[in-house]
This record gives sequence, structure tokens and C-alpha cells, in this order.
Amino acid sequence: MAESTFAARSYRDDGVVLRTYRLGEADRIIVLLTKRHGQVRAVARGVRRTGSRFGARLEPFMVADVQLVRGRSLEVVGQAVARGTYGREIAADYSRYTAAAAMAETAERLTANDGEGSLPHYRLLVGGLAALSRGAHAPDLILDSYLLRALSTAGWAPSFTDCARCGEPGPHSAFSAALGGIVCHDCRPPGSPSPAPETVSLLAALLSGDWGVADASAQSSRREASGLVAAYVQWHLERSVRSLRLVERDEGVPSSSPTSNPRQETSTT
Repeated sequence: MAESTFAARSYRDDGVVLRTYRLGEADRIIVLLTKRHGQVRAVARGVRRTGSRFGARLEPFMVADVQLVRGRSLEVVGQAVARGTYGREIAADYSRYTAAAAMAETAERLTANDGEGSLPHYRLLVGGLAALSRGAHAPDLILDSYLLRALSTAGWAPSFTDCARCGEPGPHSAFSAALGGIVCHDCRPPGSPSPAPETVSLLAALLSGDWGVADASAQSSRREASGLVAAYVQWHLERSVRSLRLVERDEGVPSSSPTSNPRQETSTT
């Protein structure tokens, strides 16, 4: 009887670890983005002990096949088998680590209420973490591409060609996070920034996955694009992504949030 009850309450799924919290002396609360069950919070018993069976498999940015048991408020981790060991390579490099932290924080925000509809977010995040771990592209490019695609998956796809408000064919020279991207002269709100054409091309490449254009971009275009992406993220999430403040953008200098108010248009210099 007990075995049948346990079987009815347990299930397996692949999940990527977004965040962990200490609980008591030896346990942790693990926040997972799973493939089929959305965002899950679970207790990993004894995971902080030296002899834990699966402690290293439940660190941030790791992907694991987990057995979960339904509880009253939190699930309980019964087993974890490594699927993608991205954490070690990411944690060894500050630029990769801070980019991954911003990606995980954004994913946690976007999937908090998605339930079983978060499969596209899961695939997008795992792909981004895999790219970071193997150094496929510059960490800041991978991060900004992920952010743009994650918001698109959530229903906030930006436009970097036609006017985001009226649909007038581009190119256009103004950007509005509130209106959804590049806007024409008639739709441009007062104080809107005017990014360089190269920056707009980079943003479009990051959204579409044109890595030839993205990898060849100048550092000045990357910095400007990153500020606009951060403003776009903050506008739609209605709050800042704290990890973005730690991301290295140029010569090892952590970037600052483009604006303290996510509902305020951001200007560029």
C-alpha cells in the first residue's frame, strides 16, 4: 500500500537548476525549470553533506534527470542523474558565470506561473547554458540573445526592422522599450534613444540567431545593444534583473543597470 502511494506521488522529469537555498543544516531547496512540469521547487535532503549521493548534480546551471515526490508545499528530490554538466565550466569563468546567473534569474521570473507550458523556455535556457559552457560565443552575446528570445517566447517579441507600433517598413532610427523595439519618426516617443544602424543590425542578429553577424560586431555596438536589451527586459518584467548589474560587458568592468526605473525610457550616449 505504501509503495503504491509513493508511486502515485512520484514522477520523473529533466530539469535545469535555476537557484538553490540552504535549508537547515544539511538540506537545500532547489528551484528547477523542468521540461514537462514547468518550474518546480523541491527539497534535496542531505545534499550539503560530504557523502551526498547527488549534491554536485543539483548545483546551479546543471541539467539532471530527477525523480520528484509530491509534497504539501514543496516536492522532494528522490534521485538525480546528470544530463548536462555545465556548471563547472561556467563557474570557472566570471564572465560566463554572471551571464548564466542573469539567464537563470530571467528564466525564473518568466516561468513562475507557466506550469506545463514552459518547454520552449526550458530548451532555450539549456541551449544557452550549453553554449556558455563550451565558449561558443562571447558570453555577453549569448546572454543578450537569450534575453531577446526568452522575451519573444513569453509573447514580447521585439521588432528591429519595421516600426513596432504602426508597422511602417524600416529602417528606422529610434528605439522604444515600451512600444516594442524600433519605431518610426511619427511613433517615436519624446526622449527615445537613437541607436547606431550597426547596433540595430546586431540586435536583429541576436534575435534571429545570425551568429556570423553577431560575432563580427564591434565592442561599441555590443555595449549599446546590451543597454537596450536590459531596458527592454526591465520594462516587460516591470523590475530589474539584479544579476545584470554584475555582467562583464567591456574589459572586465561590471555593467550598471541602464535605469533604476524599469518604466523609464533609457537614453544612450
